[in-house]
This record gives sequence, structure tokens and C-alpha cells, in this order.
Amino acid sequence: MSASTRLSSGEAAPTQAPHRPTRQKHVLPRRLFVAVQTAFLVLIGLLALVPLVAIFVGTFQDGNEILRNGLTFDIDLSELSFDSYVMIFTDSGLYFRWFANSVVLTVVQVSLTLLVSSFVAYGFAMYQFKGKNAWFISVLLLMTVPFEIMMLPMYVLVNDLGLADNYAAVVLPFLAAAVTIFFFRQYFLGIPKELLEAGRVDGVTEFGMFFKIVVPISKPAIAAMAILNGMFVWNNFLWPLLVLRSAEKFTLPIGLNTLLTPYGNNYELLIIGSFFSLLPVLVLFIAFQRFFIAGMTAGALKG
Repeated sequence: MSASTRLSSGEAAPTQAPHRPTRQKHVLPRRLFVAVQTAFLVLIGLLALVPLVAIFVGTFQDGNEILRNGLTFDIDLSELSFDSYVMIFTDSGLYFRWFANSVVLTVVQVSLTLLVSSFVAYGFAMYQFKGKNAWFISVLLLMTVPFEIMMLPMYVLVNDLGLADNYAAVVLPFLAAAVTIFFFRQYFLGIPKELLEAGRVDGVTEFGMFFKIVVPISKPAIAAMAILNGMFVWNNFLWPLLVLRSAEKFTLPIGLNTLLTPYGNNYELLIIGSFFSLLPVLVLFIAFQRFFIAGMTAGALKG
């Protein structure tokens, strides 16, 4: 019976199964790619950990031995000791005072910088005012100016205001950080303005909209900037060195630098002090890692 006869008689014509490429052909290359990618990332991670491990091993070595051979993994296990740990907890001088100064200064400066910079960025992103573009261009230009150029006029201004040897001189010049303002402004531009209009209709104040609507949406950006600014403040050396003069007010980077003098060097305390100085930043990054990645990769928000 022909196909036309079968169709005319109502009999269904046989259907040919569509050709489907087997997924097995793609599974092996994909698994191989994932394995190579994972091995590469693990290798990069191990290389990044080498300096940390070297410093940790150095905390158990004699300072004079480190001075002669440097930080090395070629060590004699019988020569390792806990003398450096005993020293830092019993005879460390002002080390823990410097550590506390750095912690307090970092928390205060990062908090105020995020608050002030986010306010400025919110204004650039959500409001229209005269000279808005010119002011924002000035922020971009400020990002291109090296700190060393502004350092001398800032130092003269601090002395004229009588803020020398005061933590206010360390905090105030960096409250409106250009990079932080730029980052927050780009993030805020992705927030639907309809949310703010709805808030105004409901009678929410401008500050209320910022803290109740914008801040909860911007947690990834805030966490990312908290990590970056925290690392900057914690490791900041040059500017606090210029404006702080009392030893009991030194931050940790300045205090550790004072351990190296022409009359003697305390390498044991320097090594173990440097190792402990890494821990707060490391803990901060691990705690907010997922927010940091989300904040740095977010290009816009969709309503």
C-alpha cells in the first residue's frame, strides 16, 4: 500500500525519530575543562598562601637566624621554639596598644567613610541639581591625583587647624573617598527610582528612604567597600606617620616600624607582630567574601 493510500484511508504514516546529539560527547570535554580550571585555581591559591605560611614558620624561628637566611622553608625543626609567642604576650611593650589603636581607628574611619561617601553618591545618583556633572567630574579627577601630591597641603592644613597628633587628622581627610563615591554612585544608578517614588507617596522622608530602602538593597556594595576601605585604613602608614607623634597613639604599621632602629632590631617581635596584624584583615575578608564578590560583580539591579 502506498503512502498516499494509507493517508487517504486514515492510517497514520510512520514517523521518523528526530536525530538528537548525544550528551555524552560533551560531558568529557566539560569535565576536563572543570578539572583543569580547578587545578589552576588551587595552584594560584597555594602560591598566594606561600608568604603567609613563610611568616607563620618565621614566628617559631630565631630573629638572628631570619636575619642571616631570610624567611625560608629550609629549617631545622629542632631549632623552632615558642619564645616569640612568650615575648609578645609578656614583653611586647606597646604592641597591643598599637593593635587596639588600629582596630578602633579602622572601625571608626570605615564606618564614617561608608556613611559620608554613600550620602554623596546617593545625591549624584538620585537627584538633579545645578552643576551635578561638573561636581562628579571633579570626583573622577580626584581619583587620578596621587596622594603624595596632596600630602603636603593637607599636612599644612592639619597643623594650622591644631589637629596634629590627633586621630581626627587621620580620619577627616578620607571621609569622602573618591573611589568609594564612584562605586556607590554606579551601584545606586541601578536601583529603580519607582521604589523611591513609592516611598515618597507613603510619606517616607528622604533619610528614611535611604536607610530603609536603599541601604538594605545595597548590602553587597557596602560589604565590598567595607573590605576595601578596611584594608586601606588598617595598612595605612604614610599619613598617620606624618600626623601622629606620640608613641602610645601609633597605629600598628607605625609601631612595628619603630622596632627597626640603628641601635638594635627586634626581629622576633617584628615577625610575630606582622603575622598577627594579618589576621583581622583575613578574618574580615573571609566573613564577607560572598558579599564582596556580589558587590564587585553587580552591574545593575532589576526591579
